[in-house]
Amino acid sequence: MPTYDYACPKCGHKFEQFQQMSDPLLRRCPKCKKLGLKRLIGGGAGLIFKGTGFYITDYKKAAPPADAGDSKPAAPAADAKPAPAKAPAKDKG
Repeated sequence: MPTYDYACPKCGHKFEQFQQMSDPLLRRCPKCKKLGLKRLIGGGAGLIFKGTGFYITDYKKAAPPADAGDSKPAAPAADAKPAPAKAPAKDKG
């Protein structure tokens, strides 16, 4: 169930109310007892875990494998031989 923020424009009292989404809006201020209570637009609380069994490591991103995602070409092997050099062309004539 969500928590809603309310404010009374007449006395300035602000408070939070824990209620179901299907519940009607509150109209009467609990402090001054006058009508005209307004529900405020809140930013929300985000996700809250309560209880045991939730750990920070449960949602930690795993490091990518060493060979996955490499955009560089593979380095030449250490035992690879360089290409033979071409001899200069002999001039006939």
